[in-house]
Amino acid sequence: MAKTVTLRIDNAVYKFFTERAQAERRSLSNYIEISAMEHAKETAFADGNEMAEIRGNKALIKSLKIGSSQAAKMKGRFVE
Repeated sequence: MAKTVTLRIDNAVYKFFTERAQAERRSLSNYIEISAMEHAKETAFADGNEMAEIRGNKALIKSLKIGSSQAAKMKGRFVE
């Protein structure tokens, strides 16, 4: 079920969003929702080059496996 969110933005941002939404023939709500989702997806994951670098780092992979195992067993320490 859809949820309603109240968003407070200044006039310049509102005008920018409204113009972009109209240019794409979408509602303002849909424009903001899709833009936020695209941004979240782009910044949440590593790209192909970053993943290749991560996978090639044997020391990092070993450390991640140890950490994952310890977390599953509720062992280890949390670093802030």
